[in-house]
Amino acid sequence: MGPDPITTEDSAVVLIDHSVGFANAFRSHSVEKNVNNVTALAKTARAFDLPLVVTNGEDTGPPGPLYPQLLEVLGDEPIVRRRGQFNAFEHEEFAEAVKATGRRTLLMAGLMTEGCLLLTALEAVRRGYRVYAVVDASAGETLEAHEAAVQRLIMGGVTPAITLSIAAELQVSWDRLETVQSFAGLFQAHSPTLAMSLNAHQASQVPAVA
Repeated sequence: MGPDPITTEDSAVVLIDHSVGFANAFRSHSVEKNVNNVTALAKTARAFDLPLVVTNGEDTGPPGPLYPQLLEVLGDEPIVRRRGQFNAFEHEEFAEAVKATGRRTLLMAGLMTEGCLLLTALEAVRRGYRVYAVVDASAGETLEAHEAAVQRLIMGGVTPAITLSIAAELQVSWDRLETVQSFAGLFQAHSPTLAMSLNAHQASQVPAVA
């Protein structure tokens, strides 16, 4: 895919089927981690003003509605309601929503990794998009299923990525003041380990009292 950076100018976030029903189906990651990471990814889109395309089935369908924590971040963001297509691009409204972003780099996460994410991401590559699969905001029935799907994605031209790594690449530098507070907030809210490091750094900047 090449070394070109992920940028705010050409990226959109795509979230597929992060619904409460699938929380009973995946075992590759804990529910807590999946909710944490997809919520962080949605907040990353908000922090850097990236277009969001969110899709799920009907709330009354078997998978049910999206995670409440995700819905809280999304607010009034429209949700593309698919009618059972595993490859979301087979649903015309989804394909049009992605096209309407005007972006060619898709930061994509979904449930399940080996199902709807895999098929949608590979189709996006076929349509000429540059695709990153955000693997820590996705999950599979088993760790084996998740990892096998990631390997197939890589072979198909998709690049795996991690949520907070994407945020760091978009932020570029602590000197980017217009987004630095939101960026730091992502670490504080979603990465206890990195939050500790950030707290230590901030404490070291406080002048000593004479």
